[in-house]
Amino acid sequence: MQKMKLVVVGNGMAGVRTVEELLKLQPDLYEITIIGAEPHPNYNRILLSPVLAGEQTLDQIVLNPREWYAEHGIALHIGQWVTGVDRRARVVHTDAGHAFPYDRLLIATGSNPFILPVPGTDLGGVIGYRDIADTQAMIDAAVRHRHAVVIGGGLLGLEAANGLAKRGMDVTVVHIMPWLMERQLDETAGKLLQASLEQRGLKFMIGAQTEGLLGGEDGRVKAVRFKDGTEIPAELVVMAAGIRPNTALAQTIGLHCDRGIVVTDTLQTVTDPRIYAVGECAAHRGVAYGLVAPLFEQAKVCANHLAQMGIGRYTGSQVSTKLKVTGIDLFSAGNFMGGEGTEQILLSDPVGGVYKKLVVKDDKLVGACLYGDTVDGSWYFKLIREGRSIADIRDHLMFGESNLGDTGHQGQNKAAAMADADEVCGCNGVTKGTICKAIQDKGLFTLDEVRRHTKASGSCGSCTGLVEQILMLTAGGDYSAAPSKKALCGCTDHGHQDVRDAIRQQHLTSIPEVYAALAWRTPNGCATCRPAINYYLISTWPKEAKDDPQSRFINERSHANIQKDGTYSVIPRMWGGETTADELRRIADAVDKYRIPTVKVTGGQRIDLLGVRKEDLPGVWRDIGMPSGHAYAKALRTVKTCVGSEWCRFGTQDSTQMGKDLERALWRMYAPHKVKLAVSGCPRNCAESGIKDVGVIGVDSGWEIYVAGNGGIKTEVAQFFCKVKTAEEVLEVSGAFLQLYREEGWYLERTCHYVARVGLDHCKKAVLDDAASRRALWERLQFSLDGEPDPWFEHAQAQVDLRQFDTLSAQQPVEAA
Repeated sequence: MQKMKLVVVGNGMAGVRTVEELLKLQPDLYEITIIGAEPHPNYNRILLSPVLAGEQTLDQIVLNPREWYAEHGIALHIGQWVTGVDRRARVVHTDAGHAFPYDRLLIATGSNPFILPVPGTDLGGVIGYRDIADTQAMIDAAVRHRHAVVIGGGLLGLEAANGLAKRGMDVTVVHIMPWLMERQLDETAGKLLQASLEQRGLKFMIGAQTEGLLGGEDGRVKAVRFKDGTEIPAELVVMAAGIRPNTALAQTIGLHCDRGIVVTDTLQTVTDPRIYAVGECAAHRGVAYGLVAPLFEQAKVCANHLAQMGIGRYTGSQVSTKLKVTGIDLFSAGNFMGGEGTEQILLSDPVGGVYKKLVVKDDKLVGACLYGDTVDGSWYFKLIREGRSIADIRDHLMFGESNLGDTGHQGQNKAAAMADADEVCGCNGVTKGTICKAIQDKGLFTLDEVRRHTKASGSCGSCTGLVEQILMLTAGGDYSAAPSKKALCGCTDHGHQDVRDAIRQQHLTSIPEVYAALAWRTPNGCATCRPAINYYLISTWPKEAKDDPQSRFINERSHANIQKDGTYSVIPRMWGGETTADELRRIADAVDKYRIPTVKVTGGQRIDLLGVRKEDLPGVWRDIGMPSGHAYAKALRTVKTCVGSEWCRFGTQDSTQMGKDLERALWRMYAPHKVKLAVSGCPRNCAESGIKDVGVIGVDSGWEIYVAGNGGIKTEVAQFFCKVKTAEEVLEVSGAFLQLYREEGWYLERTCHYVARVGLDHCKKAVLDDAASRRALWERLQFSLDGEPDPWFEHAQAQVDLRQFDTLSAQQPVEAA
C-alpha cells in the first residue's frame, strides 16, 4: 500500500511534537517531509535563555538531532522558506526551488516577536528575541558593547535581561505596565520579583513609554527616547513586548485567519480540511496559545486525526504558568487576581522571599499566585481544574498537599504524597504513574533517561525537582549513580567517567583513538567533547598523550584572556603575589611601549594588563620577561598570600614563603577547571583561604588545610581537610589532593562539585588515610609537571602556533597563478 504524503511547514516544538505523536500511533502511514526556515534541527526554544546566560550550549537544547529524522525516514529540509502552496494541485513550493506534493499539510509556523511601531527599529542592534539567531546576536553584542535595553517586562524580557547581565552588560528593562509580568503575577508578586532582580544588578523603568530609538553615524542604535523626553544609552535593544501568530503563509494561500489560523476542534483549518495548523500560529475558539502545554495538547489531537484513529477533540486549555525566572520560582493559574464574590487567602514573607495568594469562590479554589515557593503549584492547579470543594481542607490549604494531616496524605515528601494520576509535567501532560512505570519497566535511574523516555521536565524544566523526587522514591539507592550516567555531549551516550575509564583501561592516547574505541557518533566530535577528551588524555598519560592545542578553548590557544572588545589581558605570574622593583619596571615599560590602556590589580594579588592587541602578545610576554600567570587556562591561577609572620604582628606562620613554595611546585598544572589557592598566616584569614580550592591557614602548631571552596557565582565555603605540622606536609597533602582531582574530576567540574560528587571521605581515604597512596599521587603530579613548558617563552615545546598572532597585513601576499 502506497504511503500518503504529509508535509509539515515548521520544524519547531509544536510541529515536530505532532509528528512524534503520529509516529507512535501510525509509524508507516505517511511519507513525511518537514521544512524549516532555521538552519537547525528541532530544539527547545524555552531553553534559549540558559544558552544566552551561558548556562547551556546550543547542542544541549536540541530535542531531535538530525539522526532522529533519518531513523524515522523523515525528509528534513532546513534553511528553506515556503513561498507558496498550490492547494488545488496539493503542492508546497520553497525558495530553494523544491516542490513537495502532499495529501495532508500541517502548518506550524509559530509566531513572530512584536516590534514596537516607533522610529528607529531598522537600526543595527535592534532585534527581537525568538530564535537561535537572535540569541547568538545578543551573545555577540555582549562581547562588543556595554549598554543594553530590553523592552518588555514579561518572562521573555526578564530572561533576556538576565542573560545579558550575566554576560557583563549594563541592562535596563523598560516596561509600560505598572508591574512586571502582569499577566502571570499580581502586583505584590510583581514588585517582589522586581526587588529581587534589582538586587542582582538589573535596572527597571516601570510605566515608561518608548517614543523612539536614536542612532549614531554608524547606523547603530545608541539610545532610547521616552515620551517624557528622557533618554538612556543603548547599543543593543531587545524587543520582548509580546508575540504575534505567524500567519503570513496562511494568508497568502487563502486560509481564514483571525488572531491566528482559525482551526476546528480537530485542528483542521476551517478553509481547507486537508490542511492542519498547530501551535502559536493557530487560533482555536478565538484563542492563540503561547505556552507549551496547550501546544502539545493540540499536537496529540492533531496526530490522532492524522493517524485516522477516530476523532479526538481539542476543546481548549486551562493554562497555568509555572516558571523559573532567573532562579526565582513563580506559579500562577486561574483567576489569581480575584474579583466580585471571591475571597483571598494570603501568606506574605518578604524577608524570606515567599508570597502565596489563593483565591476561593463558593468553597472552590479558582486561582493561585505563588512566588518563591511553588512546590504545591501542580496540586493547586489540579484543584482548580477539578472544581472540587475545598471546605474540608480549607484550614490546611495554604500549607500544601503534604501537610493535610488526617484529612489527606501523610508525610513531607511531595512525590510520595501524589497519586499516580496526578500530573507532574504540565508542559507534556505526564503523570506520576507514567514516570514510575517508565522507571520500573525500563530500569531508568537518571534524570536524563526519564526525560528521554517520558519527556517529563524536558520543556520548561520547572518540574525537575519533583521528577527527581519521584526518581529517588522509585529507584531507591540506585539513584545515587545517576550523575555518572549523564552523556558527555550530544556526540555520545558515554558519560565523563565512562570516557576516563576507557582511556585508562584501553591505554588510549589520542582523540581519534577515543572516538574509535567508544563508537563516537560524530567523527570529529564537537566543541564540548574535544576539550574534555584532550584534558583526560594528557592528565591520564602525561608525556605520552600528545596535547592538541586546537582542542582547547580560544583563551588557551592564545594564552591570554580575550576581552569583550576583542583585545586580550595578560597577567604575569608573581610567586605568592610577591614582586620586585625590576619586574614592576618591565611591566611599566611594556605598558608604555604597547600602549596598553588599563593596568589593574586583581583579586588574586597580581597585575592585570588589559587591552593588549593580539598581535602584540608575544612582544609583551618577551619584554615583561615573567612566567605565564595561566590566568586564561583551566589550570592553577594564583596562590594568594598575606604577609604572615614576616611582617604582620598577628602572623603565626610564614605564609608568603609557603605560598611561593606552593605556587612554584604547582604553577604548570592543568586541571579539569581553574584552581585557586591561598595561604593565610593566622586564623584572621586575610588571604581568604576559606573560599579557595585549597586553602592553608597558619596556626600556632602548624597549618590547617581546607579544600573545595569556591568564591564564584555561588560561594562555597571550603571544608576542613586536615592539620599538619610542616611546610613539606602542606606541599604533599595539597598536591596529592589536587592530583586526585586531576585524575578523577570531570572536565569543567570545580573542586567543590567534584568533592560533592565523590564525597570528602573518599578524598580523605585516598590522601590522608593511606600514606602510600598520598605519596604516589604526589609523585605522579611531579612527574606530570616536570619539564612542562612555559607557553609564553617555550613556544615550540608548548606547541604555540605563533601564526595566530600575525596580522593579515604582515602576512606574505600570495601571487596569482
